[in-house]
Amino acid sequence: MAISKKLLNPGERLIISTRQHPKALFVPILALIVFLAIAVVAQVKLENDGFQRVLTLIVWVLAILGILWFTVRPFLVWLTTVHAFTDRRLITRNGIVTRRGHDIPLARVSDISIEINLIDRPFGCGSLIIADASTFGTVRLNDIPHVEATQRQLNELLHDLHARPDARRDEGV
Repeated sequence: MAISKKLLNPGERLIISTRQHPKALFVPILALIVFLAIAVVAQVKLENDGFQRVLTLIVWVLAILGILWFTVRPFLVWLTTVHAFTDRRLITRNGIVTRRGHDIPLARVSDISIEINLIDRPFGCGSLIIADASTFGTVRLNDIPHVEATQRQLNELLHDLHARPDARRDEGV
């Protein structure tokens, strides 16, 4: 899902739009398999008389609740979270019912670093850590696909921004 064009200011260009790597969904998929396995085993092992039928129904209800909380909810969070970089700012939007957003002007970004752990390496993703001049200090974007290429592209964008003589005046600094 690309960032909505209505979030862009006049003349602003979208450079990168991404969401977390699908690797972030591995644990929710594992939870789905576990809950279904528990419910099916309970269905098969319990006999079909009165008390066992109620117990089987309780197990299925708990399994469905677990699937909703540990599988469907993380999937919806993943689906509704987007990170975008324009030629002027970093835009993050997330939330299922209540949408939250965070924008950082690129002129305030002081450092972009990456972390790629052992599990991230085969998938080519990692965490992008953006240090800015705000009170928050850093923004961490986890499981960004092609994180090294993204970091290079952002560093080039920052270099171009700081090389322009009118860059500080455009940002109102």
